[in-house]
This record gives sequence, C-alpha cells and structure tokens, in this order.
Amino acid sequence: MAWRSKLSQSLQELRIHMCQTSVASKATREFVVKNYKDLKTLNPRLPILVRECSGIQPRLWARYDFGVERSIALDGLSEPEISKKLEELAATAPQSKTPMHA
Repeated sequence: MAWRSKLSQSLQELRIHMCQTSVASKATREFVVKNYKDLKTLNPRLPILVRECSGIQPRLWARYDFGVERSIALDGLSEPEISKKLEELAATAPQSKTPMHA
C-alpha cells in the first residue's frame, strides 16, 4: 500500500461524500473510520474532506492539477473495494495540460 503515501503527489484534494445513517454509505463510513488517520498522517498537506449529508449517494471525489475533478460512486462497495477505487483515482491522474497557442 505504498501508493497511500503518494496521494499528495497526484491529488490536490480528496473529498468523501456519504450519508451518516444510510445502508448505502455503511462501507464508506467504515472506510473513513479505518483509513482517515493513516491517509492524513501519510499526506499531511493533502486536504481530505469528509462531507456528510442525509440521503446522499456515497462518492469519492479527486481534484487534480488545473481544477480537473473525477468522482466514483461507492454504492454497494465494500471497504476494501473503496480503498481500491481510491488507488485507481490516484493512479489515473491526468497528465499536465498542453499550453494553448493562439
């Protein structure tokens, strides 16, 4: 899981959206409880935002350079599957944009 310590190299921000009580967000809540401290310790300067909202679909949001954002729905995933999805988001960081010429 060496990729966890390199999150801040590919991401500018990580957001986790979930419901405090819904069954659909249960694994996401477990993921946050089990992994937040480790992720933050390994990436102290990376903003990791946990957003709770009643009835919301659980999602991971990754913000990269140049304001590019990607998200993945977490409905029906287990806690290990959510970890795998985060690894995929970190590994698929967009390449730098080509400068525009007039």
